[in-house]
Amino acid sequence: MKKTSTRLADGRELIYYDSRDDKVRDAVDRRPLEPTVTSSQVRRDPLLGDSVAIASHRQGRTYHPPANECPLCPSQGDRLSEIPDSSYDVVVFENRFPSLAGDSGRCEVVCFTSDHDSSFADLTEEQAGLVLEAWTDRTAELSHLPSVEQVFCFENRGEEIGVTLGHPHGQIYGYPFTTPRTALMLRSLAAHKEATGGQNLFDDVVARELAEGDRIVLETGSWVAFVPYAAHWPYEVHLYPKRRVPDLLGLDEEARTEFPQVYLELLRRFDRIFGEGEPPTPYIAAWHQAPFGALAEFEGVNRDDFALHLELFTIRRTSGKLKFLAGSESGMSVFINDVPPEAAAQRLREVASS
Repeated sequence: MKKTSTRLADGRELIYYDSRDDKVRDAVDRRPLEPTVTSSQVRRDPLLGDSVAIASHRQGRTYHPPANECPLCPSQGDRLSEIPDSSYDVVVFENRFPSLAGDSGRCEVVCFTSDHDSSFADLTEEQAGLVLEAWTDRTAELSHLPSVEQVFCFENRGEEIGVTLGHPHGQIYGYPFTTPRTALMLRSLAAHKEATGGQNLFDDVVARELAEGDRIVLETGSWVAFVPYAAHWPYEVHLYPKRRVPDLLGLDEEARTEFPQVYLELLRRFDRIFGEGEPPTPYIAAWHQAPFGALAEFEGVNRDDFALHLELFTIRRTSGKLKFLAGSESGMSVFINDVPPEAAAQRLREVASS
């Protein structure tokens, strides 16, 4: 992998990740852009104890542009985009309309491919491996910023999810705090460790799924994917490396080598859940990594106790119908799932590649 860092016309950082070491990236951003001005701030909710990002400047962000005006396609002639070069493998750049910025963290965009009409599931294993390297590199770099405590790599796919740009891409958020969902895991981790005399909760969850077997979707030497026992979403898969590591940096060479094959297979199965002729399945793919900040409030827990894992889920519950977060979910955070996890796992096994 070759990494080339440059700057866009308004001063934002852009990084090319290339599979070839001899690739030269010297294209200049020719757009007449003014420096980016953001007004992002983080406010803490005194009742719930969580944080909310206030980012009013995002109201003016690009919204469903036509394909020939896509800002994530490479620049061609006089059609200038966020990527100055006329081609790329993988690109990461600072979001022009960030939810978090400055002392409140950082937001980046990850373009998986220059092919506008493609998707992550269409990537080759080599391309998917390069995306993994980019995620890993950005996790390492962002962890050193004083304004970042937790790094979150994710992909939103599909208009039903709220995606406003059709080009295959994801995002990376560098939060200035430990997110509420991660804090819940850490508290459960600490409680389990104390109650069991030192056992690791993540290890026990994975061991249970392997032992029971009926929710396993696929398994390799280094990875296991399963529908969790208490799945929140109609079709939800958790992907764990079998050797527990706290973040992407901890993955060994075997796990890195196997990941593209495993992940691409999962994404392709997701697109086959609802049968032939159905539109692509909308999904969210979310990496959960240990925070880089202090964990003193979670007594007895350290970073190495946390288990890196990816959660992949869709809001589509059946053909033509979505799972809405209505009263119970949005009002009380109590999920009601219409699809039994065992049935979801069975369906995801049925649609395996031949």
